[in-house]
Amino acid sequence: MLKAELRKKYTQKRKALSTDEAFLLSEKIFENFINHFNPQKGEKVHIFIPIPARKEIDTQIFIHYFLAKNIRVYVPKIVGNRLINIEIFEDTVFETNKWGISEPVSNEDSGENNFQYVITPLLYCDRKGNRVGYGKGFYDGLFRDLSVETKKIGVNYFDPDEYVDDVWENDIPVDYLVTPTEVLSFLSGWE
Repeated sequence: MLKAELRKKYTQKRKALSTDEAFLLSEKIFENFINHFNPQKGEKVHIFIPIPARKEIDTQIFIHYFLAKNIRVYVPKIVGNRLINIEIFEDTVFETNKWGISEPVSNEDSGENNFQYVITPLLYCDRKGNRVGYGKGFYDGLFRDLSVETKKIGVNYFDPDEYVDDVWENDIPVDYLVTPTEVLSFLSGWE
């Protein structure tokens, strides 16, 4: 299917989830992530802040866990037409931007690109790790600047049933997909 079709289909599927369903699925995704990757004290995780109106995966569960375990947490912030990475702490002050995304008030880019994990938002991911997001390309830009050791991880409520037919040469796939039922790796050519 084309990205536009997948974007429409999975936006509707996500909207159909109740708030309780979305939270329970988010908890299962979190548990699968922790059980599979087992992040450690001092490691660095880049993770998105969810947009509640879009019923994104509730990554606040992840963030609270990471901060409690002294795992360093970085979140994206859109400044101009680029995405910067800001380290957050328990006392970080947030505000909501024009897209309804909660972001740190600070515009101080950490300059960090050597994360152990980047947990990325997406609407859909196929069995080759090809992502369908909101179409802005911010994460492709982030992925290009990452250390080669960084694990790029998509999180999604839904299993990969269709393939993305219109992958572009600048599209960068994720290495893993975490769903409520499993963790899929695309590093070994799984199809």
